[in-house]
Amino acid sequence: MDNVKIYLNFFVEYLQIEKNYSQYTIVSYVADIEDLFSFMKEQAIIHLEEITYNDTRLYLTELHKREYSRKTISRKVSSLRSFFKFLVREEKLSENPFSLVSLPKREQKIPQFLYEEEIEQLFSISDCTNPLGQRNQALIEVLYGTGIRVSECCNIQLSDIDLYIGTVLVHGKGGKQRYVPFGSYAHDAIEIYINDGRKSLLNKLSKQDQHSYLFVNHRGSHLTDRGVRHVLNELIKKASLTLHIHPHMFRHTFATHLLNEGADMRSVQELLGHSHLSSTQVYTHVTKEHLKKIYLSHHPRA
Repeated sequence: MDNVKIYLNFFVEYLQIEKNYSQYTIVSYVADIEDLFSFMKEQAIIHLEEITYNDTRLYLTELHKREYSRKTISRKVSSLRSFFKFLVREEKLSENPFSLVSLPKREQKIPQFLYEEEIEQLFSISDCTNPLGQRNQALIEVLYGTGIRVSECCNIQLSDIDLYIGTVLVHGKGGKQRYVPFGSYAHDAIEIYINDGRKSLLNKLSKQDQHSYLFVNHRGSHLTDRGVRHVLNELIKKASLTLHIHPHMFRHTFATHLLNEGADMRSVQELLGHSHLSSTQVYTHVTKEHLKKIYLSHHPRA
């Protein structure tokens, strides 16, 4: 199966150079494709051109036997379809055996979000007289005030922040960049943190280890996604909220609150950095419930 590995390497180069995908995304593609290679060995299939539509059906049956979720199976099929489409484009294969495979319908989960009272509770917890309290306050104000992804938040550099006009340059998925505005609460929290708390935390580092990341941990190093989860868990404990909050909930809350207050879908799509409007439309399920409650509460004939 030497040519199989060569084709995979070609595909990885394509994802890196032409598609500009992140390393995390590429690793997922490779894992999905190598899983098919393992299946090929079990079925004594040596060359990719030997795979037929019937083989793809057998492979899908195998995935169902492993009790993978519909979301996982959809991702794997999508990865393999892209891989074979690339090989057909490069004239390595004559046809794509996954082109006729239909993706299983994904379960439509309503995004979890925080109510305004819960958000207010979280904002009142941090002790802004010490460096970590200032960092925590700035962190949750940025997450809620911009709706950016946690990975995007962790990678903000000082040069990305414009306090004068209240915007942050966000480096999103696939190398895409966008400017996202933030309000006065986030502005004040960021300014206090940059001028005071961040400087104190950075003093713990040696000169050669200094960096320009906005958010730092208690040792002064770059704050990671995992670090953000720890910060939020600690805030939840202090607030005595019986919630299981994951960092992405701030993004869900940002979008839901904007739509509830009358923001249009296209603007929210742009702020979130979604490539497709369908990704943003999932939040309409939440806002419809909100509108229904208002209707039932206020309409005389409800």
